[in-house]
Amino acid sequence: MKGNGLTGGKQEKPWGGRFREPLDKKAEAFTASINFDRRLAKEDIQGSIAHCAMLVKTGIITSSEGEKIIEGLREIEAEIIAGRFSFDPSLEDIHMNIERKLTEKIGPLGGKLHTARSRNDQVALDMHLYVKKEALDVGNSILLLQKTLLELAKKYLDVIFPGYTHLQRAQPVLFSHHLMAYFWMLQRDRERFMETFRHADMMPLGAGALSGTSFPIDREEVAGLLGFGSLYENSLDAVSDRDFVLDFLYSSSLLMMHLSRLSEELVLWSSREFSFIELGDAFTTGSSMMPQKKNPDIPELVRGKTGRVYGNLMALLVVFKGLPLAYNKDMQEDKEPLFDTVDTIKNILLLYNDLLRSMKLRKENIEESIKNDFSVATELADFLARKGIPFREAHAVIGRLIREALESEKLLENFSEQELVRMHPLLALPEARELLSPRNAVEAKKCRGGTATEAVKEQILIAEEVLQKALG
Repeated sequence: MKGNGLTGGKQEKPWGGRFREPLDKKAEAFTASINFDRRLAKEDIQGSIAHCAMLVKTGIITSSEGEKIIEGLREIEAEIIAGRFSFDPSLEDIHMNIERKLTEKIGPLGGKLHTARSRNDQVALDMHLYVKKEALDVGNSILLLQKTLLELAKKYLDVIFPGYTHLQRAQPVLFSHHLMAYFWMLQRDRERFMETFRHADMMPLGAGALSGTSFPIDREEVAGLLGFGSLYENSLDAVSDRDFVLDFLYSSSLLMMHLSRLSEELVLWSSREFSFIELGDAFTTGSSMMPQKKNPDIPELVRGKTGRVYGNLMALLVVFKGLPLAYNKDMQEDKEPLFDTVDTIKNILLLYNDLLRSMKLRKENIEESIKNDFSVATELADFLARKGIPFREAHAVIGRLIREALESEKLLENFSEQELVRMHPLLALPEARELLSPRNAVEAKKCRGGTATEAVKEQILIAEEVLQKALG
């Protein structure tokens, strides 16, 4: 006698009744997902317990049956947590591994758990629960990194730093102002993960394989038990939607882009050519050949892993671009990119927090770099414009001044009054000479969002309010 479903025999597949021959072993290994979706065990059991409670409440199964099923599920959960659970690849996925173990524990009654449910809406539920949890975890990790940036911004409020465009010296800024730019990038990242949570906060269970179920289920009851804020209104959409997974991957990609940009700057700043910072020994490595080396491996790896996270997003976008409704086996490919991205960004956020705290500024080198450039040139042009000179004319005047300084290898502060008058009489005024100070140039930027100390302090206050609100 051939096996049929979970009744025993050679087939032992939940869909085995339709087939005369067992699945080819190579095909079985190729289609199985248990090697990676075992990660959803907690969510799968959580969803099954809620589903079982609803089956009892609606009278689809009896109270005593429900108690036995839930007790069996709790035992399985404990075994998985303790590492005593044996996963069987021949059972394809986490759902069937748990269901088979439940049946072994409590007999055929275990099969009643799958009443009014398909693996299609079951896996969708697992993924929703998982993404909700991870979106919150990542958001909290971003919050900690924002706090670190804010602390560093307050610590280094007195440090003037060269600001760049095109990687060329542009205008002096407060180092705190530079750090706060990343604070606001991370704020947008955190908001995106909260939006991802909102999109994942929809309950798909009850959609069945694709068309719902004829059993008198109570979807609102399950949603309430699992803490979902809303339900899918269309069963086809419920089982075929992975937008929330793509939201997570997109949010992760932007987060990685921002961390990669910061990493690039840390790599540059810690180089001998810049020598603006030094990263702690605990977060750098050496060379097996060159004793003098101190390599910023962590920022470099963050920069490199950004492409990996981008790739996960692109892989899943391509998977879904041509899928007809509703469920297709292609959708099994949603898990590995998601899991890999979760691990990547959570590890980086945890590490980056300590990395930044290990950073020390080489203030002498930073101060020296500010003195030896022409980054106050814009202030001189603005000064002439405030005196009534058309800005384009003022720009040209200061451009000629810079050219002469470069050709004569002189700093602006070393020009004589006669030389400045020759460029433009207004440049000989004492207030013009005051603008040659990087400190004065910085403090002139008092507009909201500017780099003056007063403006940055105000920015920090706003940031503290943002964090306080996020922390509740």
